[in-house]
Amino acid sequence: MGTLWAARLARAGLPVTLIVRNAARLHAFKTALGITLVEGEQTQRFDVNAQLPEAQEPIERLLLTCKAYDAEHAISLIAHRLAPGAEVILLQNGLGSQQAVAARVPQARCIFASSTEGAFRDGDWRVVFAGQGHTWLGEPDAGEAPQWLAELRLSHIGHEWSPTILSRLWRKLALNCAINPLTVLYDCQNGGLQAHRTEVDTLCDELAALLIRCGQAAAADGLGAEVHRVIQATANNYSSMHQDVAQGRRTEISYLLGYACEAARQQKFAVPHLHAVHQRLIEHLSQRGLPCN
Repeated sequence: MGTLWAARLARAGLPVTLIVRNAARLHAFKTALGITLVEGEQTQRFDVNAQLPEAQEPIERLLLTCKAYDAEHAISLIAHRLAPGAEVILLQNGLGSQQAVAARVPQARCIFASSTEGAFRDGDWRVVFAGQGHTWLGEPDAGEAPQWLAELRLSHIGHEWSPTILSRLWRKLALNCAINPLTVLYDCQNGGLQAHRTEVDTLCDELAALLIRCGQAAAADGLGAEVHRVIQATANNYSSMHQDVAQGRRTEISYLLGYACEAARQQKFAVPHLHAVHQRLIEHLSQRGLPCN
């Protein structure tokens, strides 16, 4: 998502600088001569700036697009570079990492984001825009929309400022909790869950009840119906968690199922089926030598 945004911002003539994690990635970027964006039949390359975290120039606006489990460490590497009043846009799955980042940089304005856009890499520094979607941005305290959203319009990045961003993030978390873990456990595409409808429905009922208990009734409304719509609409897709496991990568379990189960514990609210799926997934990851957090 980071390279997708960078390419579209650069295409609109806006200044973009990538921050890459180490010297090897910086060398690879320079060798690739920029970012290549593949959109339909069109392929374009954009020569943007790139630098390491230890560069000295101040940062006024940062889009953080790493995995949820890397977010807090990533912000710690560049926290000293954030200018007074800097804005940090957090585009991570699940919940928990956003709050951790905000606690690390109290001097910054942290904006939470949730997106339905799809993208994947088919080569180093090549990003394929796989699905036009929409991005919601907002603050937990329902702050005013920043003026720079006009730059997103200029870049054709579909977006909306949401005064209820936490509700949207809770909704997406619940959708992911109902679909992603089961696709891993049953080793199937999203559509394969149609054979496990009863289990999906049970999870949706528990998740909806948990959302209401956590004060997120709007996020709970019609959850089960939407989960089944997503399963049907993406029947031939593999969930992001399934892809991570298949490729031997760490999953974001702690920011999805883990977060939901911890919220239930804090609320003293029983979610036996959700907890059981969480434990099954932990065992599944452990058997494959993958991190369980």
